[in-house]
Order: sequence, then C-alpha cells, then structure tokens
Amino acid sequence: MISRYLTGALLVALAACDRPRDEPAVAGQAVTTRDATLSAPTVMFLGTSLTAGLGLDPSQAYPALIQAKIDSAGLGYRVVNAGVSGETSAGALRRIGWLLRTPPAVLVIETGANDGLRAQSADSLRSNIQAIIDQARAVSPPPRIVLIGMEALPNYGPAYARQFRRIYPELAEKNRLPLVPFLLAGVAGIDSLNQPDGMHPNTAGERRVAETVWKTLKPVLQQRKK
Repeated sequence: MISRYLTGALLVALAACDRPRDEPAVAGQAVTTRDATLSAPTVMFLGTSLTAGLGLDPSQAYPALIQAKIDSAGLGYRVVNAGVSGETSAGALRRIGWLLRTPPAVLVIETGANDGLRAQSADSLRSNIQAIIDQARAVSPPPRIVLIGMEALPNYGPAYARQFRRIYPELAEKNRLPLVPFLLAGVAGIDSLNQPDGMHPNTAGERRVAETVWKTLKPVLQQRKK
C-alpha cells in the first residue's frame, strides 16, 4: 500500500527535521489573522510535520487550504495549525492540556507518523491518542473531535503494520469519532505529489490531502452545536 513511503534515506531525512526534545512546543498558530475571524469558533489541527507543512509556506499546508474551503462554504470557523515537526503521540499528549486552555470548537487529531517511523509500541500510541481524546472531552465545552489515521511503514514487518493500522478505526469506533482513514491516501509513494524527501507532500500533494480531510471534516463543521 505504501511500500515507497519510506526508505532508509528517508529515515535520515526525517531525523534531520525532528524538533529537539528540549525545544519548547509551539501552541499553534492561526492560519488567518483577519480581525473579523478572531472571534470565530476554531478548528484546531493537532499534528506532526505533515500538518505543520514542513518545507512549504504555511499558506500551502493543508490546514490553510481547509481554511479556504471553510471560507468558500461560509461556515465561519477559524483554523489553527498546531502541527509540530518530529512530534510523537507522547509529545502531542504533553501539549494538549496547554492547547485546550481555550477549547476549540473542533479538534482534529493527526499523530502517530513519527511513532511508526521509530517502531514505537502500538499499544503506547493507542493509549496516548485515547488520553488526548479523554482530555479533550473533559474540557467545557468539549470540542467535536475528528481522528486522522496513519499507516505504518513496511520496514518493520507486516505484523507491526497490521497492529498499527487497527489503532485508528478501533479508537474511532470506541469513541464514536469521524475518521479520516489515511491522511496520505493517494499521495504517499507518488513522486509528483511529494517534496524531494519523498515523505512530505508538495503543494499538489497538499491539495490532495486537503480534499481527503475535507470529505470527513465538512459534515462535522456543518453540524453546529445548539
């Protein structure tokens, strides 16, 4: 499925763009800064470099493209890109409490790619994502949550890949969450849709990713809380 998603060289490339552990995590940056949008309910994208848009201008990353779709649809939300390059699910869990101090209307969770790159425990990944969901649901008012799935790499064998792949649909079913099955569907392994590192989408790939996410996110945004 994603046999060309990673090679040994790409492991080196990813390590080079990892954020040092001691570097403070950013809280997230609003995609738009127009005064009229500042009071709008927010859609927060918690994620890795795939959400941050590593190698691209922030306006080219898929959360910014989602903002454009929101604006075109007249849905009145403000997107916040809280992606951090190199972050694992454990790092996302450490950040989530700070990010939720001002609860978003919608929380989109994209994490796990770096766990998979490092062959970290699938059980730990599952536990971390569940803890993020639990913390989000404990705030008032709780955000609606969308979960984004990720595929494990083939390097660590089919058993690990299967175990990894099951995490996202199982968590979505358990928690009754909308699920984007695979963030990089139709993009992973396609040279023309990725940057030279072969891992991060280029501008054309980001447009494909935005379409993939929008199919699941749009109905959520259309369901206004009463």
